[in-house]
Amino acid sequence: MNINISRYIRKSVFRFLLLALPVGMAGGLSSCSDWDDHYEGNGADGGNVSLWDEIMERPELSDFAEVLTQTKVFRQHKKSSMSYAEILQGGQSLTVMAPVNGTFNKDSLLALVKTANGDSAVERNFVKNHLTRSPLSAGERTLRMLNYKRVSMTDGDVLGVPFQAKDIRCKNGVLHVMASQLPYKYTVYEALNALPQFTEIGNIIASYNEDEFDEDASISSGLVDGIPVYVDSVVYERNKIIEAIGLINSEDSTYHTVVPTNEGWRKAWEEAASHYRFPSSLEKCDSLQKYWTLRALFTDAIFTPSIQPSINDSVKTNYYTYEYPQYGVYYKPFESNGLFGAAKIKETCSNGFVYGYDEWPFDPKKTYFRKIELEAETHWDIIAYEKCIYNAQSVLADSVSKGGYLDIKASSGTANWKVTYRLQNTLSGKYDFNVVVLPKTIESPDGNMRPCKFKATINYLDEDGKAVKYNCGGKVFTTDPAKVDTICVAEAFELPACNYNQNNSSVSIMIECSISSKENSKYNREMYLDCIFLSPVRENNEE
Repeated sequence: MNINISRYIRKSVFRFLLLALPVGMAGGLSSCSDWDDHYEGNGADGGNVSLWDEIMERPELSDFAEVLTQTKVFRQHKKSSMSYAEILQGGQSLTVMAPVNGTFNKDSLLALVKTANGDSAVERNFVKNHLTRSPLSAGERTLRMLNYKRVSMTDGDVLGVPFQAKDIRCKNGVLHVMASQLPYKYTVYEALNALPQFTEIGNIIASYNEDEFDEDASISSGLVDGIPVYVDSVVYERNKIIEAIGLINSEDSTYHTVVPTNEGWRKAWEEAASHYRFPSSLEKCDSLQKYWTLRALFTDAIFTPSIQPSINDSVKTNYYTYEYPQYGVYYKPFESNGLFGAAKIKETCSNGFVYGYDEWPFDPKKTYFRKIELEAETHWDIIAYEKCIYNAQSVLADSVSKGGYLDIKASSGTANWKVTYRLQNTLSGKYDFNVVVLPKTIESPDGNMRPCKFKATINYLDEDGKAVKYNCGGKVFTTDPAKVDTICVAEAFELPACNYNQNNSSVSIMIECSISSKENSKYNREMYLDCIFLSPVRENNEE
């Protein structure tokens, strides 16, 4: 190969390999000459032939050579015309771990490279799994392969595969002849897509893969009819679900992931999706249902070891908060009855572990279908009020939720006041709606002991997005002035539409004083409202 063709090969593959570099290095190699300066001249001393020529001279590597010839370089998710044989003939410094004939299925690989999706899989899972950057002799070290997999090398083997010959110096790198192909370990994400018992999960996560164009990193040739034209476009693959739940596709992270097999996933999905039915009038309501259902099922499914104080004692999800310690923490996870130890399937991945169950092993009432609590003193959630004045009060008492309450007083002696609170992040499903009222003795032991009477109205949207009111059966509720009184104003009331992450007031509850002027001596219009909470009710009395 003459020098001009050799340099053409190096420059053509530059953009492809640049994407495989860490961000910091990619920023530092901003031109083709930078690339050549960085990699040329780093070859092992004493080699007179290229890596490709050395492979071709060894008959025991003829199968590997044929796969390299047929496997093309992928660039921006598109197959280029350049093969890996040409890469190994060029001036880039590489280390090749070449498996000998008969230790891998050559015919299967060659058949795959001719298919629409199999060609990129051969490149990633086989070819790149045997190549690493820079010339490296055998010894104790961790290698980072071109597919980003980290593998261990010793003086005698790579990932347990022994050398048949090692430290063969070439002018553009080092060749090691391996007794067999190197094993390929899936990432957690790859395992969910590849293992048949988990493919329904993997497929739905993969449906969020998308390419993102990087205008700044792309090379423009100017404008045509006022529209920018690029001679070389840089496109990055991203997945917004993975970005939200955890980078389970990253080789630089570690995750413990708990999932059900396909049948259990379908069952869990059906129930979760029933709680994320958005009003049909809402734009992209089906897409929102799919997205938040998937997020809900993964809220407690992925654990990052780096945030665990003592992973053998307990594991916390990324969403764990000390405010609600009853959610998102699992104790003794590796014991036989623990979250990880009780799994029927344990798959070791390159960036963590997958623990498989027949069914989704979580309780919806402790994950996504949780109790919704609203502190009455958080007056910014009050969206309307009439005929009253109110003040947020603090008190140190175990019986008072979050140490505060709202003191509501009528603006005149016979006024029946109204206070309306918005209820955020409600799901479609059944709830018990509860109002907690504090006793009058919270202020003074000999305070006014007359009870208060009130009505409640729930405002919500139906399946079509139409506003509906429910007056709680027309009931009037009477408080107990001598105790902390929890009053259920609507039992197992169903909200037909979800309001999750919508930041609006489409679901609200109005508390309305209901005392006639003739009842002034018997009842008191002042109320100490502690909190409002919605307790989820699952179908079929499931707990």
